[in-house]
Amino acid sequence: MHFQLIIRNGDVIDGTGDARFAADVGVNDDRIAAIGDLSAASADTTIDAAGKIVAPGFIDSHTHDDAFVLTNPDVTPKVVQGVTTVIAGNCGISLAPLSADAVPQPLDLLGAPECFAYDSFGAYLAALERAPAAVNIAALVGHSTLRVRHMSDLAREATADERRRMAADVEEAMQAGAFGVSSGTFYPPAASASTQELIDVCEPLRRHPGVFATHLRDETADIVPSMQEAFAIGGAVGANLVLSHHKVAGKENHGRSTETLALIDAQSERQPLCLDCHPYHATSTMLRADRIRQSSRVILAWSTKRPELAGKDFADVLPLYDGSIEAAIEDLKPAGAIYFVMDEGDVRRIFSHERTMVGSDGLPNDTAPHPRLWGTFPRVLGHYSRDLKLFPLETAVRKMTGLTAEQFGIAGRGHVAEGSYADLVVFDPDEVIDRATFDEPKLAPKGIEHVIVNGVPVLMHAQPTGARPGRPLRRSRP
Repeated sequence: MHFQLIIRNGDVIDGTGDARFAADVGVNDDRIAAIGDLSAASADTTIDAAGKIVAPGFIDSHTHDDAFVLTNPDVTPKVVQGVTTVIAGNCGISLAPLSADAVPQPLDLLGAPECFAYDSFGAYLAALERAPAAVNIAALVGHSTLRVRHMSDLAREATADERRRMAADVEEAMQAGAFGVSSGTFYPPAASASTQELIDVCEPLRRHPGVFATHLRDETADIVPSMQEAFAIGGAVGANLVLSHHKVAGKENHGRSTETLALIDAQSERQPLCLDCHPYHATSTMLRADRIRQSSRVILAWSTKRPELAGKDFADVLPLYDGSIEAAIEDLKPAGAIYFVMDEGDVRRIFSHERTMVGSDGLPNDTAPHPRLWGTFPRVLGHYSRDLKLFPLETAVRKMTGLTAEQFGIAGRGHVAEGSYADLVVFDPDEVIDRATFDEPKLAPKGIEHVIVNGVPVLMHAQPTGARPGRPLRRSRP
């Protein structure tokens, strides 16, 4: 028996949550062809995984890599973490369908205005096919992007005609292969949207099974009514609900994850839902006065007008503006920041929940990015699972593989199984750890040794190979 690739002598954690087992894994073309004792088989390429874990390639459930996979197709921050698939188009922000000379915040978090060059979702997926990246891409269509495309005045609710046109774009996107719709009513472009507007725009999800992933309207004092709004939208259109980067923000809300998780448990008896989380008590987004006031510390991640200030504590920048937050924002914008707005106890409690997936929410274009961009997955494996023992390694792997594939409907991925796509990662369970910090946010992790995408190595001995075998995935087919 001959294989193109054999990973020998490893312990397989297959993404189901079941206990690890010793086995070799044989790969032919883009599929896992055999699992078991392959000591008598030959191979073009052999990887010795003795003492290592062989797992499904990690699926980043929450990214803003829509344009990054085209402008930086090696996608190095993800590959070095073991990520083989990214889910893009989150928080209501997607690259398509939109062609524009200028875009409002936070759409600019995806990249420069010239990146917005796709009048249909199908055109975006076709561009990904023409210019493959190192990882697979599963994409959502963003409600905020649709508002920018169809509405001249974003500070109001959409008219019936505007809703019909947005819904038509959702229909086209779902037929083209989108995995669902995302929303972000927390942000200015969609803050004036009503619950009914979102239900109307997402109406095609009744015919095309997919997810409704939402950045809640409020993650602070009004988090419960915001969650109830999300439940109503997901239930009305029959979608699998994803609560994006679930958190309770602001010191007056610290500890309320016990309340929100109990609400999630109760609601899960009525509708399909899940959540994602990143393993840090700081978050990152556009520069906002409310977030600044809610945070114990703020770091400026980027500023178009004052790029030299990126990476500085906002407290050190504020004296330049006589202590005025509003004056600072006005001078710095467009800009983004990192906010220490959560409690570590809440983060650990949320991460331990059985329905929680791993999503980095990294912003790849930030000058001084949040370390989650480079460190999320190794941090879960090394810090939360191995060191803090929040959950077994098998559970950690499931949260970043099988659970995510099942919730988003990513067929043939997320598990080590014969016939599945050969998206695989080999890591050292004793060494794996994040190295990126808030002071040095672009450090590659330790312990991720080999990464295979569609049967092709993209990382060998912790070094990127330059291969780009990734594919745009489609909800209706693998």
